[in-house]
Amino acid sequence: MDTQTQTNQNADALVITDLHVAVEGKEILKGVNLTIRKGEVHAIMGPNGSGKSTLVNALMGHPRYEVTAGTATFKGEDVLTLPADERAHLGLFLAFQYPSAIPGVSVANFLRTAIVSLHRDRRKISDEELLSGETPVAPAKTPAATSKVPAIKEFRKTLRDSLALLKMDESFATRYVNDGFSGGEKKRLEILQMSVLKPQIAMLDEPDSGLDIDAVRIVAEGVSAVRGPNIGILIITHYQRILNYIKPDYVHILVGGQIVQSGGWELALKMEQQGYEWLRAELGLPEEVLAGESEVGNERA
Repeated sequence: MDTQTQTNQNADALVITDLHVAVEGKEILKGVNLTIRKGEVHAIMGPNGSGKSTLVNALMGHPRYEVTAGTATFKGEDVLTLPADERAHLGLFLAFQYPSAIPGVSVANFLRTAIVSLHRDRRKISDEELLSGETPVAPAKTPAATSKVPAIKEFRKTLRDSLALLKMDESFATRYVNDGFSGGEKKRLEILQMSVLKPQIAMLDEPDSGLDIDAVRIVAEGVSAVRGPNIGILIITHYQRILNYIKPDYVHILVGGQIVQSGGWELALKMEQQGYEWLRAELGLPEEVLAGESEVGNERA
């Protein structure tokens, strides 16, 4: 493939190059390279402490995760230089492993507010402009802001359609965000957000964590329903079981802060059958790396 063809293919791809990330002074990611294009589903597997959650949190701009080297570009932008809200505005989305509850805020109002924010012009007015009292010239809008904010009627239809697509009762929209939700309901709300907000690159941090097999199937069916040519999806998981329902195009094994093996869906099956020990023998990895590093704080690395 020539350089120009590769450049064109990566124009709307999230391209991660030699990414190094530290948490509380400890290096977790040690040079990750990965390209996610629209229409593709990637899965990252690996033992505890290997850096899976660190990767997606750093890409989304969590302040606890310090990028010490490397780049991550999307649509010509260096996303690592942007605050989290501007990364979302650009088209990135993160479904959390441990979603927070927001008592008093309904799911419908939460989603409506998020949509308005995504369509709003993100330009910040300088102190000089504020003090001068002059009205600044409206800047050119970013691609995500070119369309107008959907009308209430249009939003209701989108929400109803998404609820139906994910086989969720409409009463779900009136409940407070994650307040009293079961583990499965919290994960389904994350997928509902993805369906309504229509990101271009969606990262799912262990969507199967803490769920029984029936809940895993329901969440996986929701992801499969949203899957399509206009979205690239990255799934972080420990287990192959969710991949039985969401067959990924690519599977990557992250060990010791680096992707040490990549392949198709059959790689996930091999991991399920043989675990990680075969990697140590095949790649000459030290035993302590496969054992997993200690957790940093209260979150898995």
